[in-house]
Amino acid sequence: MAVLKRFTRNRKGFYGTMKFIRSRFGFRNFKWILWLAVSFFFFVGFMSRHQPSTNSLGRIIISNSQSNVVSRAISDTKIASVLRQNQDFLNDLKVYVYELPSKYNVDWLANERCSNHLFASEVAIHKALMKSDVRTFDPSKADFFFVPVYVSCNFSSVNGFPAIGHARGLILSAIELISSELPFWNRSNGSDHVFVASHDYGACFHAMEDRAVANGIPEFMKNSIILQTFGVKHRHPCQDADHVVIPPYVSPEKVQSTLSRSPINGRRDIFAFFRGKMEVHPKNVSGRFYSKRVRTEILQNYGNDRRFYLKRHRFAGYQSEIVRSVFCLCPLGWAPWSPRLVEAVALGCVPVIIADGIRLPLESAVPWPEISLTVNEKDVGKLGRILDYVASTNLSFIQRNLWDRKVRQALLFHDDVEHGDAMWQIFVALSERISSRSNRSSRVGGPLFANGEAVTVLAGLLCYSEVLAGVLTWREVIGGGGREYR
Repeated sequence: MAVLKRFTRNRKGFYGTMKFIRSRFGFRNFKWILWLAVSFFFFVGFMSRHQPSTNSLGRIIISNSQSNVVSRAISDTKIASVLRQNQDFLNDLKVYVYELPSKYNVDWLANERCSNHLFASEVAIHKALMKSDVRTFDPSKADFFFVPVYVSCNFSSVNGFPAIGHARGLILSAIELISSELPFWNRSNGSDHVFVASHDYGACFHAMEDRAVANGIPEFMKNSIILQTFGVKHRHPCQDADHVVIPPYVSPEKVQSTLSRSPINGRRDIFAFFRGKMEVHPKNVSGRFYSKRVRTEILQNYGNDRRFYLKRHRFAGYQSEIVRSVFCLCPLGWAPWSPRLVEAVALGCVPVIIADGIRLPLESAVPWPEISLTVNEKDVGKLGRILDYVASTNLSFIQRNLWDRKVRQALLFHDDVEHGDAMWQIFVALSERISSRSNRSSRVGGPLFANGEAVTVLAGLLCYSEVLAGVLTWREVIGGGGREYR
């Protein structure tokens, strides 16, 4: 009844108008007029609530002096398209960075390797956030909360590799600290908190897959968002949490230094390149075969092929070899991903990905199918023929896409966030989660129109339908009699 009372106002005027319309235009014409009016009302209401924001995207995380450059730089590329789609949310994105005691992060930087090795994205992301305009110092305004714990800087004195047996305890200690001092972890059970897990199998924190799977992601992290280098297309316990697949860390300064000496479109006199661990007979450690024997098969099949430049030993200047190469082999190691993916792209060498089921970093921003080759692990023996075929057909097309600076930019981290770089893309991924939450809320409980407009319109349509069906007369509607809607 409360809804229908709105139809009882100015009864005489309304009834007179209705009578005039019906006599002047006829009932059939009146029906179409009313239908058009209701449709227009819905259309105007929808458009008024979906106007695009006119805020400048460039001012979010770069200086005002660069905003004009950014505006010109946003062209019709896949990356630019992604940024435009997320503009409204990225403009308003706010991340609170917990200021933890130094034992959780900066103390580890005493070892220079901590900020430069392949797992150093945990350091790079923290540094970038600390300087970014996305950072807020008011946690009550934050969309997300970043927990800066470095777990990959504990290098083993035996083999020099990161030892991460302490990772779970260190992160749990940080969570206990932040949940005791501020209410935000307990408020959301950690669902709006962000961690970096840049090791082989992400937040499972072990280099061997069987052990990583057995351990799984710690329960205290399963509700959170994890930025991780590990990603596969099938279900896997080590990605059993909301996550973003990010690139492994490669120093942008080293890349720039290499390109300053050898331009990306310069002479490439190496056909196929790989430098790294290749065993003549794959090591069998407790039943585990390194690289699933793939690297051994590469060495066995192409070790004597002059077109293949294969080296098993470390070389500090190996980026100078990548920039001279046409194809760079990127086979799996213990985990499917490798820093070679980023190094190859950054230095203009076509990555040849040999890791079944791998999910590549930032797939929404990087056009991987247009800049790389994928070879099944079982087809390593055909690798020579495959590369010959590509070289004789569409190599120039792949290289043209690969050498686009925006592609290289999307995979590199910088201390100061740059337009389109890896940290920028992570901001986009986080903003999409805000968008998803808003859309879900709208679908579940949000009204299409505010202030009860939708209810009023629907009530009017209901009355009109019953007039057409002969259940009510217009006099009953106007007078409020005849039927009560509950």
